[in-house]
Amino acid sequence: MANVTIRALNKKYDNGFHAVKDVNLEIRDREFVVLVGPSGCGKTTTLRMVAGLEEITSGEIRIGERIVNDLPPMDRDIAMVFQNYALYPHKTVFDNMAFGLQMRGYEKTDTAKRVREAAEMLGIELLLERKPRQLSGGQRQRVAVGRAIVRHPQVFLFDEPLSNLDAQLRVQMRVELKRLHERLETTAIYVTHDQVEAMTLGDRVVVMKDGRVQQMGEPLELYGKPANKFVAGFIGSPAMNFVDVSIGNDGIAETEGLRLQVPERIRSRSGQRLTLGVRPEALRIANGAEQPSFATTVDVVEPLGNEILLNFRTGGASMVARVDPGLRVKAHDHIRLALDPQRLHFFDAASGAAL
Repeated sequence: MANVTIRALNKKYDNGFHAVKDVNLEIRDREFVVLVGPSGCGKTTTLRMVAGLEEITSGEIRIGERIVNDLPPMDRDIAMVFQNYALYPHKTVFDNMAFGLQMRGYEKTDTAKRVREAAEMLGIELLLERKPRQLSGGQRQRVAVGRAIVRHPQVFLFDEPLSNLDAQLRVQMRVELKRLHERLETTAIYVTHDQVEAMTLGDRVVVMKDGRVQQMGEPLELYGKPANKFVAGFIGSPAMNFVDVSIGNDGIAETEGLRLQVPERIRSRSGQRLTLGVRPEALRIANGAEQPSFATTVDVVEPLGNEILLNFRTGGASMVARVDPGLRVKAHDHIRLALDPQRLHFFDAASGAAL
């Protein structure tokens, strides 16, 4: 296997659109790295440049010790799994999985051995004589992954491979992909717009926006220590709550209906407007006069079985609290919520940078 090094990578199209802007990534050998972000953030374009399917405007891509900028895809020793699976409809599962090896001149016995090993690993050994139209979406996805596995590449590239599956199957396939990666011990780069997929699959996660890397780190690092307001709002479901506050000379952050003491590092910002970030699980029903706390009215109650989400407004902002499923709360109830002072985040109102 191999590490992947990306240095000052840029992609500009002829119409002037700058899709990828100075991306720098170091992906370690055998690491599973996920690129995540909203549509149009540059994650798929970055993946396609690693694959050789998009020309690089400037920068450098190394796979192992080789600079691959000018190498065609077939010479990069990578395998890619696409969103639409890209299976040949007239070929059997066996022939779809074997096609890449056949094009590279592998012996029939070696090809058959690799295909059957991969099929057994993926639980599709009984489907080898079927055509793609005879398969379910999950089975087609396994065939597409199997076609990549038989190559024994240095790097696997995944372009939103689960996006066409239903919700329950997506969860199942996430687990299977994680198991598969641990078994194969391969370097993998995976693109998705689904932050839950990113958090559950990635050894490290790269959050992108407008062509730039916003932050790269382990999933819990991104969740607990986001670099900026965008990362804080993108990672986590439900998303982090945000409300604008003003910082007084007494070290108190204040907005309509809410006052709280700010950490020492924030007190130098007296007289400024900041954004307070609060995860839904950092809010709970207040116990008596517990502080910091505030009164509010419940707008919507979402019972999810293992938890209840309370939607409300404070300081002019819509917010969500994640509370115990045994709580008896109805829409329009007046409640008092306490904040965990150790789990508050502050961001610069102008730049969005974490403070």
